[in-house]
Amino acid sequence: MIPGAQALLAAVACAPLDPRALRRFCGETARIAVGCLHTELVLYPKPGLVSPVDNGSHVDMTALTFMRSLFALRHYFARICRAGIDDAPFSSLKRLGIEAEACMMKATGGVNTHRGAIFSLGMLCAAIGRARAQGISIDTAPDTALGSDRLRAMLLIRWGEELAGHTRPVGLRSHGLQVAAAHATSGAREEAALGLPSVFDVGLPAMQRTLAAGRGMHLARIDALFALMAHVSDTNVLYRGGAQGALTVKQQAKSFLDIGGTAHPHWHAHALQCHHALVGQKLSPGGAADLLAATCLVHAVTNGT
Repeated sequence: MIPGAQALLAAVACAPLDPRALRRFCGETARIAVGCLHTELVLYPKPGLVSPVDNGSHVDMTALTFMRSLFALRHYFARICRAGIDDAPFSSLKRLGIEAEACMMKATGGVNTHRGAIFSLGMLCAAIGRARAQGISIDTAPDTALGSDRLRAMLLIRWGEELAGHTRPVGLRSHGLQVAAAHATSGAREEAALGLPSVFDVGLPAMQRTLAAGRGMHLARIDALFALMAHVSDTNVLYRGGAQGALTVKQQAKSFLDIGGTAHPHWHAHALQCHHALVGQKLSPGGAADLLAATCLVHAVTNGT
């Protein structure tokens, strides 16, 4: 269970919007968001990505770097959830995100560990807060599809137009934006503008299929990650390996899914093989990892398990 999920679900049921209850709600939402990022960090095998086991394809960051980043972001998720409750405009959410990115960079010594997650999980936390303010229940277990649909609708109805405008920045500051422009592909901004389709239409269904088959949450996260790797045009991969690198990641992920994913008796060996193949080419699907954390957040607040 994601830490804090049960407390959040209990808070959702509270009718009055008194200040103390809202502070608790935002704090619990933030704890769940940070917990989801930690869940992604410790997952293994995880092709090309940093974990406590090894550094994947990275020489500039370790699991400790990510832990410092997580600690630096803990207040951001509470603040942006509260901004959602207060019906803040997108410009205010964007300012909070920019501040969070600066905190992350300071904590990591200039290493980008969670830029995509700051955007995607931040917007989800704002949508969770907005749903809370309007008394819209997103905890609809066992019909979790209803809760996730409501959360996605809240994101699009309140900030969809502004998010669409956010996909057309005047300057291309980040590597992700530069790569997205060069390869005519999408990134975290486009994902959010469309209501995070990779989360709701790819990662979450993959996770739920594995859980329905009785294989447990750890394997559900593995299957969701590989499903996202096979689907997402990852700007992290494009930056490191170009179009051929992106094709390699998708082929490796698809080969894992084609054998049945974690349903295969030797899934662990196949996942490790994929990990070593990506490390050998210095490829790291960080965008898929951020979307996995977002998938875990949606699952936690709509299901609580």
